[in-house]
Amino acid sequence: MRVTLQSVLIFALFFLFSPQIRASEDITAEIYFNRAGMKILSGAANVATGWLELPKNIAIWTQRDSNPLIGVVEGTLWGIYHTVGRTGNGAVDFITFWLPTYPIPNPIFVWDDFSKESDYLGWRMGR
Repeated sequence: MRVTLQSVLIFALFFLFSPQIRASEDITAEIYFNRAGMKILSGAANVATGWLELPKNIAIWTQRDSNPLIGVVEGTLWGIYHTVGRTGNGAVDFITFWLPTYPIPNPIFVWDDFSKESDYLGWRMGR
């Protein structure tokens, strides 16, 4: 009875995980090299230009707040946070460029959308 129950559970797990296996994207050589190239490029760029998060966040938070002094203080604090985040994630992307994932920061480069606050989504295979 116990062996039968284990067999049924294992068989059910195959059906449970089969859609994810079937839905996964086939990584061809072209996709792999495009993603690896983008990750190493964005990683190097984000390590080199991560400091631009500081003035970017000061500008964003100064526009959001009615008191410019509070906006500068909040922007400086968030800018330091995002500078460390973008630089650190750039280093991770640079080191793990051989994994076929997308770069971690969103927007990928700090200059892509200077009016949008940065976000760090973690490793993702698709967009």
